[in-house]
Amino acid sequence: MTDRRWTVLVTGGAGYVGSVLVPRLLAEGHNVKVIDLYLYGRDIFAAHRGPRLTEIQGDIRDPIVVAEAVKGCDAVIHLACISNDPSFDLDPSLGKSINFDCFRPLVKASKTAGVERFVYASSSSVYGVKDVPNVTEDEPLDPLTDYSKYKALCEDVLAEERAPGFTTLTVRPATVCGYGPRLRLDLTVNILTSHAYFNNRIRVFGGGQKRPNIHIADMVEFYVESLRQPHERIDGKTFNAGYENHKVQEIAEMVRDVVGKKVEIAIEPTNDHRSYHISSEKVRRELGFVARHTISQAAEDLVRAFHDGKVSNWDSDPRYSNIKLMKAVHLA
Repeated sequence: MTDRRWTVLVTGGAGYVGSVLVPRLLAEGHNVKVIDLYLYGRDIFAAHRGPRLTEIQGDIRDPIVVAEAVKGCDAVIHLACISNDPSFDLDPSLGKSINFDCFRPLVKASKTAGVERFVYASSSSVYGVKDVPNVTEDEPLDPLTDYSKYKALCEDVLAEERAPGFTTLTVRPATVCGYGPRLRLDLTVNILTSHAYFNNRIRVFGGGQKRPNIHIADMVEFYVESLRQPHERIDGKTFNAGYENHKVQEIAEMVRDVVGKKVEIAIEPTNDHRSYHISSEKVRRELGFVARHTISQAAEDLVRAFHDGKVSNWDSDPRYSNIKLMKAVHLA
């Protein structure tokens, strides 16, 4: 383990996970650069601005902007992407340009700038649907959508670009849940909790499908941990990162237990029976990393934020939904 202080570039750092990760990295003593389009507002880090935080409002598809961003950095945590299938499917060519086409140039620019460590946020969706009870990192990838296909292809690119002195690490996260300053309410646990709190009713389509989740605090902890590990323990490795695999109906019941028994759970039929589940045993065994925050705690954090008035116009403000915001801003 190392207590080194890094200069870290977080791409997409003003997004959902980044909004929690960047303040945590600063608290750990690291210098942080953020490159982001800041579509969700420019003041997300207003309380954290200072000499150790550099914010770059720019596009990772612009090689000049990227070259400036990686200058002086010794680590990159790459979060920037068009997240999830519906957002990607809005404009597949846009999604490909952001999620894949600019990935190798970013990696190469990082190597040229002397970056020593590159951490890539892939997705557990790259596995597709598996019949085995525990989907490990050894399972073959079978991406079912363009979003997951390009996530998988970026993993290949990173493996190809790995070189002595350039440590690479890929993480395949479960679906993130819980409160963040740049909040998303278009993710399973967060959707169910917002509807339970504001509508006293949760609609569950099917309910028997499994969905892996991870609390945003644990996801952030993984990235912090990735900077503590010595090169030889993570170089070229891939890890799943999740908490537990639960059926959607079970998640709805956990949310109801947090919000209140008055919440109605309405089960409705669906044609989507895709079921995802992952094993996080490898990261526990090799790095000692264990997700410690529960789905119920994520729901509790969200309810607290709702109660404290941190979320307004939850069902109409496009900032809380990636697909709504993309429609509103007409990204190109």
